[in-house]
Amino acid sequence: MLESFTATAGDQDITVVTIANDACRVVLTDLGARILELHAPDRDGVLADVVLGRKSYDELPGDPYYFGVTAGRYANRLREGRFTIDGTAYEVTPNEGRNHVHGGPRGFDTYVWSTALDADADSVTFSLRSPDGDEGYPGNLDARVTYTLDGTALEIRIEAETDRATIVNLVNHAYFNLAGHDSGTVLDQLLQVDGGFYTPVDAELLPTGEVLAVDGTPFDFSTETPIGTNIDAVDNAGYDHNWVLDGVGMRQVATLTDPASGRRLTLVTDQPGIQVYAGGYLEGASAKGDLETYTPFAGVTAEMQTFPDSINHSHFPQRVLRPGETYVNVVRYEFSVV
Repeated sequence: MLESFTATAGDQDITVVTIANDACRVVLTDLGARILELHAPDRDGVLADVVLGRKSYDELPGDPYYFGVTAGRYANRLREGRFTIDGTAYEVTPNEGRNHVHGGPRGFDTYVWSTALDADADSVTFSLRSPDGDEGYPGNLDARVTYTLDGTALEIRIEAETDRATIVNLVNHAYFNLAGHDSGTVLDQLLQVDGGFYTPVDAELLPTGEVLAVDGTPFDFSTETPIGTNIDAVDNAGYDHNWVLDGVGMRQVATLTDPASGRRLTLVTDQPGIQVYAGGYLEGASAKGDLETYTPFAGVTAEMQTFPDSINHSHFPQRVLRPGETYVNVVRYEFSVV
């Protein structure tokens, strides 16, 4: 089933799309090509909305928490908003102190994308043209995000082309709480990551350039471990770090499990990194439904990505997109029960 209707968010008209089957339901909007709701069953078949969201549509434009959005043109952080391609230096708009995060103050999350529905495939595609010079980025960029509901899996396929060399890192920024978005913290939920290394950050949450082994550190999630077990040993209000994922191509890279409800989320992607942010700064964020506000650690992100600030670290995976090439980022959120 695929349905849509028109709503308003501030002074903008937006489209809200619901895709549902016998197992799951997802609610999306063209404002930021974002996830508004994602309902998955527990071990008794009871559905709960397992992603965080804002109280009203009016709070979506410029949402500082980026709940559910497609973040870009370059998600995560760029130091001082500076980078160089082929000897040409560029500066993009800073919006986190002196640094640039998630595409700047007018990132992709703030735009109303074009919408194309495909009822036969249980999918919707959002499209956006980012013009040359948008927030300082070079090149006209044509981006597409296709959400497809496949049984108990939501697949997100992100693609982009450019007419001039540019950097691209488009990611989905959903916050998950598998007990239900309004159930409290995720600190008791079990995280497992297929990544033997991580990239440490400084006080500004930017990579230092080091690539360190997780063994013997609070970043070791090689086996299922409650998110809160070692979080007090991590600076900057807990986890907001990039793990170096094992393997290449489409593969399973992580799981998140809520022991109480039995819900398990398996993450499948083709990306080299995953940014896990445990929501340490969520206190006071307005919450959808009957909940007034979220608490710290109310949800955890799993952003499939290239590494933060990678263009400024030659040993990191690079995401320079050139004319004639297609940027692709695919992630599957696969739900099951244990």
